[in-house]
Amino acid sequence: MKYTIGYDIGSSSVKIALVEADTNKSIAVVTEPQDEMPIHAEKAHWAEQNPQMWWDHLCTGTQRILKENSLHSSQILAVGISYQMHGLVVLDKHKELLRDSIIWCDSRAVNIGEKAAEEIGEAKFGAHLFNAPGNFTASKLKWVKENEPELYSKVAYYMLPGDYIAFKLTGEIATTINGLSEGMLWDFKKKKVANWLLKHYGIDPDLTPPLVNNFENQGKVTDEGAAQSGLPKGIPVRYRAGDQPNNALALNILKPGEVAATGGTSGVLFAVSDRNSSKEFYRVNHFAHVNYTAQNSLIGTLLCVNGAGIQYSWLRRMANHTDFNTMNDLAEKVAVGCEGLINLPFGNGAERMLYNKTPGAQFSNLNLNQHQQGHLFRSALEGIAFAFAYGMEIMQEDALNIKVVRAGNDNLFRSSIFANTVSSLIGQPIEIYNTTGAVGAARAAAVEQGGLEDYSQSISSIDRISEVTPIKENEAYKMAYQKWKIELQNKLDKLN
Repeated sequence: MKYTIGYDIGSSSVKIALVEADTNKSIAVVTEPQDEMPIHAEKAHWAEQNPQMWWDHLCTGTQRILKENSLHSSQILAVGISYQMHGLVVLDKHKELLRDSIIWCDSRAVNIGEKAAEEIGEAKFGAHLFNAPGNFTASKLKWVKENEPELYSKVAYYMLPGDYIAFKLTGEIATTINGLSEGMLWDFKKKKVANWLLKHYGIDPDLTPPLVNNFENQGKVTDEGAAQSGLPKGIPVRYRAGDQPNNALALNILKPGEVAATGGTSGVLFAVSDRNSSKEFYRVNHFAHVNYTAQNSLIGTLLCVNGAGIQYSWLRRMANHTDFNTMNDLAEKVAVGCEGLINLPFGNGAERMLYNKTPGAQFSNLNLNQHQQGHLFRSALEGIAFAFAYGMEIMQEDALNIKVVRAGNDNLFRSSIFANTVSSLIGQPIEIYNTTGAVGAARAAAVEQGGLEDYSQSISSIDRISEVTPIKENEAYKMAYQKWKIELQNKLDKLN
């Protein structure tokens, strides 16, 4: 039997999946480390990780998954990579790391992106970038140039987190169109690298890696990559994509009108369209999807709630490491609306859907004689679900036509409270798929260029396990949501 292997390089952990190459059947998924990876925050709103840590956990996890499933490395045919988006990794001319990665939830470059948007003007960045420059990879590189000039002078390569993992495996430096688009470095109108933005930032366009397609041989595992990871020498890396486009792929979200919903560390709605215009450049983002081509410009509109699963994980730790099932059981005993307790989950950096404001997380109306742990747990689940509904309203205001919503069974959607609340407020059924980003990446490693239709049909028959439908008697949900929106607006007004 032959297999493909998929990696999902998150900010909390590295997930590794094995998939049967012929059947697309998922064989095993492991996570490294057992606890969450640390995020270093030297200053408020900063977030950094050492890319070597991602690689070390990938190597440990690869060796572990092969051993636990009694497989020889020679049975692995190809590699697929999914990774945390928007991060910045910089190497010197010797291809050595120059500093820790400035990761996706780091907010230090917000002002740089806002200043660039003002200077460039919406007419240009809207038509060409399909986004405001924002707090993304290009702006983070500009921050390094401004604040660490001596280090910046040594930069020979910039890349995204997944590009770094592919480099560690193959020794080759490259990136993808959808990777550049997530960094605000792809010109959708001219269909080429947005060198004009780099020049605006005073960055040498020659630092941009060469491009590879998402679904093609992107380099072969080297002797060193094989020795450290446990993979066989010479197998190809055949796929890479940012985690949210990849999660959409894993959930069979490939066509206009389809939406992927993810409730991990952050919460994400990712809607596919073939649109060529938008009126919303600040609260949502538009990225090239994994099946984007110059001839078929499929765009993924992404809305992110930074403070999602990370808040529920925080509550678990504060509750003495109570497991999530126990938390959900306690939450189920509390009525919709949590008897007045309201939660805003925005405690993980600047929230783009709130115009890059940082309101922080909070519980309001806490009654010390009335509210118990179950109230806190349900209020957190409802607060995150309300943030999803709020985000869906923003997307629909931007004229996105939503036909299908799918979510994975390995995150917040395993909570019936969360899933029912989201479904009831957006008025859409949610199809639940039993898959993960790592499994999606492993499967994608076996997809030939142009073979996504067969892939789509295959995983639809394998992965769909249930459907959450809107609750008809949903007045309690609507009332609680309206109170939540008032609380959010009050908080935002205080920040102005």
